[in-house]
Amino acid sequence: MARRRQIYEGKAKVLFEGPEPGTLVQYFKDDVTAGNGEKNGIITGKGVLNNRISEYLMQHLHDINIPTHFLRRLNMREQLIREVEIIPLEVVVRNVAAGSIAKRLGLEEGTRLPRTIIEYYYKNDSLNDPMVSEEHIAAFNWAAPQDLDEMNALALRTNDFLMGMFAAAGITLVDFKLEFGRVWEGEEMRIILADEISPDNCRLWDTKTSERMDKDRFRRDLGKVEEAYQEVARRLGILPEAGNGDLKGPEAVQ
Repeated sequence: MARRRQIYEGKAKVLFEGPEPGTLVQYFKDDVTAGNGEKNGIITGKGVLNNRISEYLMQHLHDINIPTHFLRRLNMREQLIREVEIIPLEVVVRNVAAGSIAKRLGLEEGTRLPRTIIEYYYKNDSLNDPMVSEEHIAAFNWAAPQDLDEMNALALRTNDFLMGMFAAAGITLVDFKLEFGRVWEGEEMRIILADEISPDNCRLWDTKTSERMDKDRFRRDLGKVEEAYQEVARRLGILPEAGNGDLKGPEAVQ
């Protein structure tokens, strides 16, 4: 097993030093959390499915010239990605009322929003990722106005594309979270998509029944979380090579 230096470990993924400068290896865990880590569990095979689903979606985004950090999948649980300077914001794109926006605005879940809404949250687990405005973002210099404009444009293009892709699979894209990073190409800085796109950070409902097919099944104790993720992969035509077989992550060295 390759020995790689661990760079970072989050709730669902581990980042290791990559084989080439400017690259990282992103390892998908089976861990699942909710409420900023207050609720924890293990969903066998989740990391395998999320790796494949995110690979599939990132590749298709690349095909329509949306830049991402994804380079290639290495194995069942690992991807080679570009190293980026993460912008400390979560960009949430909402098409249908669900989750926090339904509670905040007194909307019935499942209500189609009058237009796609973009919200921003400051990435800080100790503060429970508070919602912030463009004024906060500018005042604290988390992103320049032109960077935020680029992030919004990429988020809306991504939403339009994913809505169509999921609709063709009988799935409604209710909302999803994106993260962005900065990369430098010579002296030019670019904004690109980072993190992942999977049922962990998307709300996906069956178009006919509104059955949840995402992490809300874990958040709300609905059960059959693994089966829901498998169904998303099945409808997208993704089949892991060895089902839910597990792979150990690379051994970290200090």
